[in-house]
Amino acid sequence: MNRIDRLFGIFTFLQSKKYTSAEKIAEKFQISVRTVYRDLKALNESGIPLGFEPNKGYFIVQGFFLPPISLTSDEANALLLMESIVYRFTDKSIQKHYSNALNKVKSVLPNAQKDKIDLLSDNIKYQISPCIEQNYEYLSDLQQSISAKTIIDFDYKNNKDEISHRRAEPIGLVFYAFNWHLIAWCYKRNTYRDFRVSRILDVKNTQIPFQKNDHIPLADYMKLLPVNY
Repeated sequence: MNRIDRLFGIFTFLQSKKYTSAEKIAEKFQISVRTVYRDLKALNESGIPLGFEPNKGYFIVQGFFLPPISLTSDEANALLLMESIVYRFTDKSIQKHYSNALNKVKSVLPNAQKDKIDLLSDNIKYQISPCIEQNYEYLSDLQQSISAKTIIDFDYKNNKDEISHRRAEPIGLVFYAFNWHLIAWCYKRNTYRDFRVSRILDVKNTQIPFQKNDHIPLADYMKLLPVNY
């Protein structure tokens, strides 16, 4: 969990309790008590008023709240329409995360707006062609490796159904020819390679930082692809 997600998680955890000790926060998020103190200070400095009572713990000062999400009808409809795009052009991992995020947004909408979204949802249909079905669930893991700049191991099946093991430094994802493609520095080939994600059989994030520090910008690599952008 990155620090921004952890800070939001701690804020939500504090909201759910009347009092919370630093030790309980540390146990909940599997961090040290010292890190808890740093995170609480960061929350306080960001404008969230925190209080403390001896032998009880920390609390959010009564009366403070974050304003609920407010969306216009057009904004809510746009999010709903995007759900059909997500289910057509992404894999199972992204679909799950998007669905969870959308449900969180829906949960805080006014009831009248929920009714309209449900009605619209029943009247938006889509059909997925077998040629563009994304029957895998690696995009979320690949995104994490790209953003964290960590090396991945994976098995890859080429267009001759030959399977090889690869270790690579992923620099980006590109969607073309109705498929997602991973652009990565391949240790086996000692050059950049274009891996079709649907042919990746398994992915492991090694958590090892990139060894190469001068990667080509993805925008420059895209100029080498057999498509026009």
